[in-house]
Amino acid sequence: MSEIELEPISKAETMRYMGIKGEPSGAVLEILDRYEPIVRERLRPAMVWKTVDVRADGGVYLSGMGRPLEGEDIKRHLKGCERAVVFAVTVSAEADKMIRQLSVTNMAESFAVDCLCSTAVEQVCEIAEREIFSQLKVSYRTWRFSPGYGDLPVSIQGEILELLNAQRRIGLTVTESSLLVPSKSVTAIIGVSERPIESRKKRGCESCSMRETCVFRSMGEHCNSSEN
Repeated sequence: MSEIELEPISKAETMRYMGIKGEPSGAVLEILDRYEPIVRERLRPAMVWKTVDVRADGGVYLSGMGRPLEGEDIKRHLKGCERAVVFAVTVSAEADKMIRQLSVTNMAESFAVDCLCSTAVEQVCEIAEREIFSQLKVSYRTWRFSPGYGDLPVSIQGEILELLNAQRRIGLTVTESSLLVPSKSVTAIIGVSERPIESRKKRGCESCSMRETCVFRSMGEHCNSSEN
């Protein structure tokens, strides 16, 4: 388990989560200016990760997991990879606690803090990936692929957490409906190889299981800012 020092939370990215286009109002900026340091102070980001062998035998098997990863998308994603990095990050239960407490007194502030925490967990994923690959020297790697993306079912969350011993190490659990607790948490799989691997199609809306309900698509945007 590694604790992560959270960098200043991007207010521009937070405003994307909030659905704000153009110049934000003074009230929005005041809330973000006030709560960004509070959120950053209270969150306790942490990660856990592990390298595993990848075996393709009619399906995709990761060593240490009892069943194959389902779906054609993850099979394509890991094609040509001998190993994979499996990791989980969380910004701690403090995020859920702050959002819940503020929802009782001020929904606007609760929403802003929710979006700050969503931005924070994405930043933690980026920091975690940098830290992992500063330690693990590999020649080639894919981008991170999370349960629920494409046709990889979220029902695999429990097995991933068990593989990582994430409940004991960073306090991350999963509900019967495969939701992560704390909610501002992410699990992901990154393929690695010492040989060149074919170029992978980047994450896109058409492959995402959330495309029908995505707030970014409703605004004509993408959750992955690099696609804009």
